[in-house]
Amino acid sequence: MKRKTLIGIVSLISFIAFVGWLSVEPSFSATAAEIDRQVDEALAKLYETVPAAKELAKNAKGILVFPKMVKGGIIVGGQYGEGALRVDGQTVAYYKSISGSFGLQAGAQSFGFALFFMTDKALEYLEKSSGWEIGVGPSLVIVDKGRAKNLTTTTLHGDIYAFIFGQKGLMAGMGLQGTKVTRFNPEQ
Repeated sequence: MKRKTLIGIVSLISFIAFVGWLSVEPSFSATAAEIDRQVDEALAKLYETVPAAKELAKNAKGILVFPKMVKGGIIVGGQYGEGALRVDGQTVAYYKSISGSFGLQAGAQSFGFALFFMTDKALEYLEKSSGWEIGVGPSLVIVDKGRAKNLTTTTLHGDIYAFIFGQKGLMAGMGLQGTKVTRFNPEQ
């Protein structure tokens, strides 16, 4: 009984801390120039390590890149990152990505991800939504290293392709389902 009480208290404290962190998160926002620089670097590394991503970019209607997501938790977890939407190689909007989770988990890690929007309809869905939850709406295909080797423009059938890259740290589980993506305006 005492162990359940302790777990409940730790969970509650973790949840309160996470919610508090989310409420002050905008004060940690990068400037538009910093985000653009990080996106340039992330895309260069992605294209260098996954040639299929570079090929996919040639047909993408837009690419939403989150160069550095930070994820951590002990029972209650969360992740946060900022990124930019590129259309024809130019930044057209900035987005933040936030998610929370509850369950058996412990650790911390950072990673990046890029979403390649392959249809006008999928890109329009992102631009018109007041907050998009990944996994709801257009179809999403997560591309791992094995699938990337066999990916060609003739095998494309998804609305959005996701590449996760640059993982550092240790935390069990990696997924994008339930991640909320919201447009924001960073400082110039």
